[in-house]
Amino acid sequence: MSEDALKSERLRELREFLMSRRARVSPAEAGLPDGGARRRTPGLRREEVAVLAGVGASWYQWLEQGRDISVSPQVLDAVARVLRLSNAERRHLYLLAGLNPPAPEVAPEKRDMCDGLRRLIDTWMPYPAHIMDMYYNCVMYNAAAAIVLGMRPGNTQNCLVDFFVDPLYRSRSKSWERNARTVVAQFRAASSARPDDEGYRAVFEQLAECAEFAVLWAERDIEDAGQIRKELDHPLAGLLVVESTAMKVPARPDLTIVLHTPLGEADTAEKLEWLASPEGRRGAMYPVAG
Repeated sequence: MSEDALKSERLRELREFLMSRRARVSPAEAGLPDGGARRRTPGLRREEVAVLAGVGASWYQWLEQGRDISVSPQVLDAVARVLRLSNAERRHLYLLAGLNPPAPEVAPEKRDMCDGLRRLIDTWMPYPAHIMDMYYNCVMYNAAAAIVLGMRPGNTQNCLVDFFVDPLYRSRSKSWERNARTVVAQFRAASSARPDDEGYRAVFEQLAECAEFAVLWAERDIEDAGQIRKELDHPLAGLLVVESTAMKVPARPDLTIVLHTPLGEADTAEKLEWLASPEGRRGAMYPVAG
């Protein structure tokens, strides 16, 4: 499909999307009196959307007609507010209007997902899994992460900081030097998108005195989160070779799920199953996270 055809299709979808969203909002929901008059179509009229959004009636009509006009994020946000768009719908509106969408946000109704995420990582047993927020703070972890990775209440509860300063994890990680560069590059990629964010600055300050972190930070490498091969020397099971995969849940863009999958080396899957068994847990160095 040609560029002109793609643009035409996008503008057609913009027209249909705005009309469908406008039809969902009643005058009462928008704070307007309905006046008891019978309406030919459900929802708000175009001129009502324009008035409530503070834009010209002709301009909004052109927008809804899918004309090729200039739009700004501020005006789109005003229209999104009037049409009561969700975060996902607002981002969709930006894309249809030809603008870069705003950063994903957590919708209020999606904040209470922790029980479901807890079930997810517990179902991943006997393999390690944990969830961290955008600042690498550990939100929750399963029993295998406690036994294998040494996650416990006694450390900093920040995955990046503990990667550098937790003596237990560092004593177990045989791939630490190889992975350190990747970990720092991923943190730089995440934090550079929010240069004024105090949360990232707080993590950086915790590592300010770490010479190894400083050297890698100065290299200014950038990587997206993905998969990392980890080789661990566990005191009970010996060598474990796993692959960690960082995954996002679109409804919770502030969280990252990290699942560890055993690779076909060193009988890792069988060893992880044993470590999660009652016998293996009794020999663990630290109590299982509850």
